[in-house]
Amino acid sequence: MSAIHIAVLNRSTVLTDAEVSAVVPALQTQVHRDWAPAWGSDADLSFVASAQQPEPGSWWLVVSDDSDQAGALGYHDLTPEGLPLGKVFARSDRDAGLQWTVTASHELLEMLADPDINLAAYEFSTATIGRIYAYEVADAVEANQYGYQIDGVLVSDFVFPAWFENFRKAGSTQFDYGKHLTAPFELLPGGYIGVFDITGGSGWHQLTADNAPARYAMRARVGSRRERRRTPRDQWLLSDPK
Repeated sequence: MSAIHIAVLNRSTVLTDAEVSAVVPALQTQVHRDWAPAWGSDADLSFVASAQQPEPGSWWLVVSDDSDQAGALGYHDLTPEGLPLGKVFARSDRDAGLQWTVTASHELLEMLADPDINLAAYEFSTATIGRIYAYEVADAVEANQYGYQIDGVLVSDFVFPAWFENFRKAGSTQFDYGKHLTAPFELLPGGYIGVFDITGGSGWHQLTADNAPARYAMRARVGSRRERRRTPRDQWLLSDPK
């Protein structure tokens, strides 16, 4: 049994309890089999139906409809106990032509990597110029095309710790599970990452792959981890699962 227990809550109107619960075993396999050996953290997942409440002490992965309704639905930044919470916006994904299962995998792994949304890696280019990269482990390989199947469920690719390590040379090691990346801080087409330029004065902003066209999905959605990273901690709110 893992020290971390994550409750997967269905609070969506576009997905049934059966559809969400059917995906949880694949997410569990990804965490145990693929994630834990690379990152050293593990978790046990359980499904919580729309009429049920999660067990005390659990982290939450909440499946709802739209990012702009997150506040109205009562899903804020932390569980009622002040524990980590990840959000999946199923209708927003569907309307954008994306797979909600990839987003669920994406958010689950990023919550495990940086549960408090406060970790970052420094890439230094000179003694006085550099970038701070948010510790988001699925953004660089975010596009559905880099995902992979587990028992018929499409899940997200994710980077390995080496992706955040300056000393790594191109091609020297494995940088992501799918073996698509070849160097630290590399972004695949459709990928992005939150960065903070040390001397730029622009705060947190999105860095995209070279010459990649801007997409709406690159913006921080209301209630997302990226939005929370730039929100003062004293403005974070506890959630109501009802």
